[in-house]
Amino acid sequence: MMHQGHSKSQFVAVASIAAELSAVMNVAKDISLAAANAKAIAFRAGEKAKGFQPITDFINELAKDTIQLVVIINQKALQLYQLTIREHRLAEACEQFENAVALCDAATYADSLTQSLVLVRQRRSECQRQFPHLVAELLALLSDVMHPARAARVIAANSRIEASQAGEYMQSLQAVAESVDNAAQIIHDKVQQCRSALSQIHTDAYFPSTKTFS
Repeated sequence: MMHQGHSKSQFVAVASIAAELSAVMNVAKDISLAAANAKAIAFRAGEKAKGFQPITDFINELAKDTIQLVVIINQKALQLYQLTIREHRLAEACEQFENAVALCDAATYADSLTQSLVLVRQRRSECQRQFPHLVAELLALLSDVMHPARAARVIAANSRIEASQAGEYMQSLQAVAESVDNAAQIIHDKVQQCRSALSQIHTDAYFPSTKTFS
């Protein structure tokens, strides 16, 4: 059935988003740990890493901002998953009631079945109305996550410059800069994958008749 194919595509998309967000959370925590390590190295380096010390605070703040955003996004993603399940169950209920109404058209209590079918259809329509709006909220939040990821890449570039002046601590601090840069790129890629999956089901939610489901 079409609704089964549609629900299946939504389940797959929401599950993949949850996996990507979990990876983003882990990477953000890694950035926070890298900031703590960099702070310790910069403290030991003293004047040689004076310019690097405030950068560690920026890195840590960016990690915290990303983690906070991902927590909010995870909550929205859970709502989306629950809404997907509810819509799927209501779609199945609609199908069952439609079959029952067709079989019991002349039965004494056929009207009660028809009333139940109307109620289930209304509830399903409400889910379908909520779905694209919730997806749009998630897309906006994911765009917000991109800002600290971009900022982290800029900070990583500045970190390399400051690390080059840290004498014997240069390699350690440059390694921190590289880890932050790599983490920011991973976050960027993961978030882009989330946005791609959401954009697809967002389109499907608004224009379900334009897509053929298997």
